[in-house]
Amino acid sequence: MAISVKRSPLSESERGSPGGFALGLGLTNECNLACSFCYRDPNRVDRLTLDQVRAVIERLPVRSVNLGTGENGMHPDFLSILDFLQGQPIKLTITSNGHSVALLDDERVRAFHDVEFSLDYATKEEQDTQRGTGNWSLIHEQAERCRSLGVPVTIIAVMMKGNYLKLSDVARVAKNFEAPLRVNVYQSVRTDAYALTYDEYWEGFRRLFAETFVIAIGEPLVRALAGLPAPEADCGCGVATVRVTPRATTQPCVYWPGAGEPLSDLLVIGEAIVKTPSFVAARMLPSACEPCEFRQACRGGCAGRRVLQGALDEPDYYCPIIRGDRPRLEIEMAPTRDLPKLGSACTTVVIARD
Repeated sequence: MAISVKRSPLSESERGSPGGFALGLGLTNECNLACSFCYRDPNRVDRLTLDQVRAVIERLPVRSVNLGTGENGMHPDFLSILDFLQGQPIKLTITSNGHSVALLDDERVRAFHDVEFSLDYATKEEQDTQRGTGNWSLIHEQAERCRSLGVPVTIIAVMMKGNYLKLSDVARVAKNFEAPLRVNVYQSVRTDAYALTYDEYWEGFRRLFAETFVIAIGEPLVRALAGLPAPEADCGCGVATVRVTPRATTQPCVYWPGAGEPLSDLLVIGEAIVKTPSFVAARMLPSACEPCEFRQACRGGCAGRRVLQGALDEPDYYCPIIRGDRPRLEIEMAPTRDLPKLGSACTTVVIARD
């Protein structure tokens, strides 16, 4: 689908959220683990430089930064980049398997607004089998350390074929650290071996909500079918989040396929990056969704998933309405928390009831 890039001033719907963008920085695609379901490219090493990170922060209005993609502590200049970011007026978070956090002294850890640990299973055996021996213990050690330092912790899990019925158990593990569980649905970036079927997707969320309180739902289809309204302000992929990859490219979504726009474009046009083709595509509403009562809350479902499936101009594969179905989701809301990642991904945040 060809989309022309406009150069006119940004409309209100094309601007980032007030206060700036939620910026995702992948300093490197290196990792000390080799999880088979990970979306990063393990076949090459790419790294952002400190100068590139500085240039992005100077050119783009930013309200929060998350360090993700690979294990950022593998970057040789990790501490220098971190010291620069911690001196900026932003909310800084990191997503880690525990390795990067273990490298930091207490002062640097305290500078994070939130620390996310990747935990997909509720038992040591399952977690270490998937992630690597010792990962369960490392996460527990570093999560307890963060808690002792007064740094909020979030546990993040990927909902996939092997765990979609077990995530409420993971939420209970997270509750031990007074932490919520943030759930991302598996995306078939490298393989569809872990992808959920339509029935597994909806049953996974039913089971999760039956045993947790909901803090927020960013997964568009689930938000709509749970009866939640569209976000009060435009947010998320294609609007208020920008991903800068280790290859020095920009993307509207961490799962977006293809090379992405060159970082040099962002450094020239700044916040007008949201008017480049991939960002415009991420905001596209499929024509079949136009008459749907849920179009404002759902926006056609996850654009990243649609483009990965080669069906950007069609409703999300997990859409029940197009199938003549209407799953029933019962949720009970919990008080919201200040979690910078909420507005930057199709994610769902819950906390265990007990």
